[in-house]
Amino acid sequence: MSKLIMASLAATAFGFTMDHIVSDNKLFGGTTPRTMSKEWQDETEKMKNAWPRSAGPPVVLNPITRQNFIVNSRES
Repeated sequence: MSKLIMASLAATAFGFTMDHIVSDNKLFGGTTPRTMSKEWQDETEKMKNAWPRSAGPPVVLNPITRQNFIVNSRES
């Protein structure tokens, strides 16, 4: 059983290391798109948060899927 666990951990570590080397260190060349910069991500976040809304009931923004959900008050 311990051999299986050790093999699983070794395979996971090897896979993570290879992914990091190939993707982040650009082993096979290539460049990172300019849209991957922190400034671009910050500006995109500001734009999405400042998006104008039409009149309607209050909504809550789901931060994961960015979908709006209607908020029902507890009195209704």
